[in-house]
Amino acid sequence: MTDNHFPKHAAESADSATGVRAMRLFGIDFTSAPTRRKSITIAGGVLAGDTFILHTLSHLHDFDTFERWLRLPGPWLGVFDLPFSLPRELVETLGWPTCWPELIAHVAAQTRPQLRESFKGFCAARAVGNKFAHRATDLPAGSSSSMKWVNPPVAYMLHAGVPRIVAAGVTVFGMQAGDPSRIALEGYPGMVARSIVRTSYKNDDLRKQTSARRDARAVILAALQAGDYPLGIRLDAGTHLPALLEDGSGDLLDAVLCGVLAAWAWQRRDTQFGLPVFDPLEGWIVGA
Repeated sequence: MTDNHFPKHAAESADSATGVRAMRLFGIDFTSAPTRRKSITIAGGVLAGDTFILHTLSHLHDFDTFERWLRLPGPWLGVFDLPFSLPRELVETLGWPTCWPELIAHVAAQTRPQLRESFKGFCAARAVGNKFAHRATDLPAGSSSSMKWVNPPVAYMLHAGVPRIVAAGVTVFGMQAGDPSRIALEGYPGMVARSIVRTSYKNDDLRKQTSARRDARAVILAALQAGDYPLGIRLDAGTHLPALLEDGSGDLLDAVLCGVLAAWAWQRRDTQFGLPVFDPLEGWIVGA
């Protein structure tokens, strides 16, 4: 595991038997306020047959390091645990740009308090029980509205992460063409975890990192290793397995779940990474 940096050759991998370079796959568990205690966590590996082989786990403690990581030479494909856009209904109601690159530039120009006030104003005009707008992908993925600023503050994750992905020149599939050898897809690890267990498996609060949540992580890891869940990608965690089990925050496991989604998408690279036809303003969560 690396600490606040990434391996020198993190974007390089080769099949040990043939020497042929394999596609580098990354799962990124993102936070809108990275620190040494709560970092951006990245799982790196390759796909061999139906198995995601986990090679590295990295912790990035600041945005400067994340920005450098985004510029790792390709080819690589990364699945990022943060929303890539906002609901069209919200965007149109606010009169914001309906072309995705322009929308992201507009969002980036806002402060967090400005975003919060815009979203609160939108919610205030709506009926109880229907305060938040949702993207089309949220229902099948079971994800929160990307306009939420609390519990979880995914709007701030978008605000902090997506402009940096765009600035790094990464291709955001179906939304913006960039470097074709560096490809970003949106993921949601909770969707994969809930396809295996419905109980909570993580908590940032040390007091709530219980044996029951550890047991849930054990069930998830067992299913991943066996490929016994809807995506069917097997996990070979190697020596990293104990860390995945014992990390009560679930950050390591979430990064790996995004890595598994990257492997699933790479299997389907000839069919748009398994994505349906989707609204290029809203985006889509891979595997949903």
